[in-house]
Amino acid sequence: MKTSSIILFFTFALSLFGSVNYYIFMRGWQSIPKDLAVRIPYVIIFVTIALSFIAGRFLEHYSICIASDILIWVGSIWFGMILYLFLGTAACDLLRFINWLTNYIPVPSPRYDRIKLMIAIGVTAAAALVVAGGYINTLHPRIRTLVIDIPKKAGSRPCLDIALVTDIHLGTIISNSRLLKMVDMINITHPDIVLLGGDILDEDLAPVIQHNMGELLGGIRTRYGVYAVTGNHEYIGGVERACRYLSANGVTMLRDAAVLIDNSFYLIGREDRSISQFTGRERKPLEDIIRGIDLKLPLIMMDHQPFRLSDAIEQGIDLQVSGHTHHGQLWPANIVTGMIYEVSRGYRQFGGTSVFVSNGYGTWGPPSRVGNIPEVVHIKLRFAR
Repeated sequence: MKTSSIILFFTFALSLFGSVNYYIFMRGWQSIPKDLAVRIPYVIIFVTIALSFIAGRFLEHYSICIASDILIWVGSIWFGMILYLFLGTAACDLLRFINWLTNYIPVPSPRYDRIKLMIAIGVTAAAALVVAGGYINTLHPRIRTLVIDIPKKAGSRPCLDIALVTDIHLGTIISNSRLLKMVDMINITHPDIVLLGGDILDEDLAPVIQHNMGELLGGIRTRYGVYAVTGNHEYIGGVERACRYLSANGVTMLRDAAVLIDNSFYLIGREDRSISQFTGRERKPLEDIIRGIDLKLPLIMMDHQPFRLSDAIEQGIDLQVSGHTHHGQLWPANIVTGMIYEVSRGYRQFGGTSVFVSNGYGTWGPPSRVGNIPEVVHIKLRFAR
């Protein structure tokens, strides 16, 4: 990634993170009466929690230990808390403005001070309950079944069972127990082929190696194998190391490539569009990837980020599967992803091209999902006879 882009990205991210934290901190500070002894502990606890994720990632870079795991977990949970504390605090400020206009509760007054403290406690408790509920949601992924008809013959095959998993984010948060559960869910579908649609790994490969997660992927049972594409997080953590690790553990990486499987259908894998940000190179145009292949056979394509669906439509792709969006992961962020992506989640058909965008299996940042359910997707393709 270009140095200027890195500086710009981190400047923006840290400025936003710092500004939101400062806003929440100041509103919390102002809600605590001056005569209460909890003000100093409040400052210490707030600053420690706010900086824990950065400290944990820094420590993890040098040594993976209990301390780094705790810091990353605390910091990740805080990311979720920030969202709902910000929304709650903003709503309270709107009420303060209305009160200022109406003078319903005189300011300052003992009554007003008590109400401020009670509201602050209530907002914090509500945010914690929402994030905790979202965490429980992540522990109960579902198998989603989807039946799609493709009006092409696939040799002698009448159908194809696909297990699709995107956005696993293996690492400190999504560890071995969650990975084993995913493998079991995949095997329940008895897939002919397994597709991993990018962001298989989180930023840091070290905890994945330390806990030997790659070996657990070997427990997947499938006729034609496990195929994957890169996602933006493979690039963030170092794409070449990530791809070598996955390949060494039985995952076939398709990087701007097409492969004919069982003389029945083509599987196409596109390089993640993050390649331009991190390497300065462009991914291969789709028309170049499929040049020379038999277009009479079904064309199934993995592309991590569901941008420019027109590419797949124009090139006659029969099915595109994607992930990346997490459908916002935490409500109401799904409103934003719905505005950015033509398909933020679920199934849509555009002429002869079917598009499916998965919620994903794991989480990035907050270990919580609100408003969507983690999933392993069982796609049943039915071909023309």
